[in-house]
Amino acid sequence: MADGPTLDPTGPIALTERDLLFKATAIMMIVIIPVFVMAAWFTVRYRGTNRKARYTPNFDFYWPAEIIVWSIPAAIVVWLAFHLWEYTYKLDPYTEIDPSVKPLQVQAIAQDWKWLFVYPEQNIAVVNELAMPVGTPVSITITSDTVMNSLVIPKLGGQIYAMAGMQTRLNLLADEEGTFWGRNVQYSGTGFADQQFQTHAQSKEEFDAWVEKAKQAGKSLDAATYDALAKPSQKVPVTYYSGVEPGLFDKIIAKWSHGDMDRMPHHSQAETTE
Repeated sequence: MADGPTLDPTGPIALTERDLLFKATAIMMIVIIPVFVMAAWFTVRYRGTNRKARYTPNFDFYWPAEIIVWSIPAAIVVWLAFHLWEYTYKLDPYTEIDPSVKPLQVQAIAQDWKWLFVYPEQNIAVVNELAMPVGTPVSITITSDTVMNSLVIPKLGGQIYAMAGMQTRLNLLADEEGTFWGRNVQYSGTGFADQQFQTHAQSKEEFDAWVEKAKQAGKSLDAATYDALAKPSQKVPVTYYSGVEPGLFDKIIAKWSHGDMDRMPHHSQAETTE
């Protein structure tokens, strides 16, 4: 199960998604299993050398078979449609997990080819690492400073697209401590394969220590630093910033929504940091 994070969730969103996947697979087995059984049975029974099999070349209609063939798939489609409708609202990524609890605010920015996570309330930022306290809802607002990306943390939930000039949102919660793999799952060019990060679900004390560690980094993410960071680069190590330029997230969205084409990404100029 460790190699299949989708099947071994550690949060309510991923758990609900997994259970829905199991239910859909189970209901579809009602059709899939009989099809394979009949395919084998027909092959054996109606083989050319079996002279005992009934031969009815003019057979074209048998109403009990018609009812079975059409009613069962129709019932499955209705069941899937009903659950799709229900879970589309239940798993709306914009819906707060627990409105009575103030969520941790995180801003995720997709770059070529790394993730920048900004914690506006803590005034810190980190590249290719996400941290959160266990049991506390996390509200992630997502955008892209390059082509379309897609954020997913399979153990917790997702995936949500990141698009330049737009903002999307994902609400998550980790109910167990651990380190969970996350990545971009939308192909975005040369460095796509390495655009990954680790998510640390920690106790409140460990999260506070992590925040304090970032605040001790000694370098701030101002406009000049951000512009240097936003240049295409691969395998960028975890990097902490002890301060963030005010309104950085909104400025990145505005840059693309205002059509500033002079700052289009230049993939051919990728830098590699090993």
